[in-house]
Amino acid sequence: MTALQDEYFETHLALSKEEANQLHLRYYKDYGLAIEGLVRHHKVDPLEYNRNVDDALPLEEVIKPDPQLRRLLEDLDTTKVKPWLFTNAYITHGNRVVKLLKVEDLFEGITYCDYGAEKLLCKPHKEMFLKAEKEAGARSPQDCFFVDDSGLNALGARERGWTSVHLVEPSEQNPPQRMGTYQVRSLQELRDLFPQFFK
Repeated sequence: MTALQDEYFETHLALSKEEANQLHLRYYKDYGLAIEGLVRHHKVDPLEYNRNVDDALPLEEVIKPDPQLRRLLEDLDTTKVKPWLFTNAYITHGNRVVKLLKVEDLFEGITYCDYGAEKLLCKPHKEMFLKAEKEAGARSPQDCFFVDDSGLNALGARERGWTSVHLVEPSEQNPPQRMGTYQVRSLQELRDLFPQFFK
């Protein structure tokens, strides 16, 4: 994805490879989503970007069904918790990922970054968390439990009053300070953190 994003920056903004990478990372850091910087500062069509980046990814080569993830989600007690997808990607990408993982039937809905909207909303901005609350039917921020592999998103959720879990991938270093309410290395740790939500 990073390679496709950098290539898009190079091609559409006439930048060198190094300049493209630096700008892409800056926009990601400043806005939580590289495309927001492109739309805001360069009037790029986000749906065209989606076709050339997210939808162009050969996901079938890297994402396979995950039986362990499926079991974890099946073990959720849906009388106590509503499984809800929340992504900064466009809906086509979000749906494609969960379909490849073979877990698409285990969620009640999805909140996504609408690339067709006049104003892009994405995590970690407060408005995006408000949108997710509304769409999922949450009564209050305290009712929301959130897992994300982005420290910034975990922090944004925590600041909104959600219970957030920062998933630090095994290949990543721990952040210098905790970003979420909790920090885990594996989604399986959710069973111990929140036993009340599992059968």
